[in-house]
Amino acid sequence: MIGKAEVKRKTGETDIVVTLDLEGTGTYRIDTPVGFFNHLLESFARHGSFDLTLTAQGDLHVDQHHLVEDCGIVLGQAIEQALGDRRGIQRVGFFIFPMDEALALAAVDFSGRPYLQYEMPFSQQNCRSMEIHLLEDFFQALAVHARANIVVRTLNGRSDHHKAEAAFKALAKAMRMAVEKDTRNLTSIPSTKGVI
Repeated sequence: MIGKAEVKRKTGETDIVVTLDLEGTGTYRIDTPVGFFNHLLESFARHGSFDLTLTAQGDLHVDQHHLVEDCGIVLGQAIEQALGDRRGIQRVGFFIFPMDEALALAAVDFSGRPYLQYEMPFSQQNCRSMEIHLLEDFFQALAVHARANIVVRTLNGRSDHHKAEAAFKALAKAMRMAVEKDTRNLTSIPSTKGVI
């Protein structure tokens, strides 16, 4: 059964702490030095109904890469820890999220086999305070450390802000669906292998 997790990771580049409850109500406290990234993670928590605390500091004098990617690592590790053996969950979820002129698609399979399918073209290198191209590194790290097959695609959109936010909301909804209890198979591992 799914539960809660706390993961701390401190390196020479970043210092990150995450607490996560996959069966929460969408309360959050996000504190990184990258404002737009905070906004995306807040949207993820709220729309997934995940209780999420994430605090992160990093070597922004280099650039934002280490911070953004390492947040994906630690959040992925927290998801992996909270899922346990994945017993009794739906395992797979998908969602298409509209946000004004933008439309994003996300799907997730907590299969134990990490893979990222990513297609999010942006018109600029930056969105407000964030190097927006780093989202691919975030999602890649998330997929690897959550041991999940993740698909994130922007299907339409003019505003980079809306495209990124719609993608995070779609992924949150997909993950919420995937971690929901399978009421007909609460004690089963969702795989013909009997293990994930």
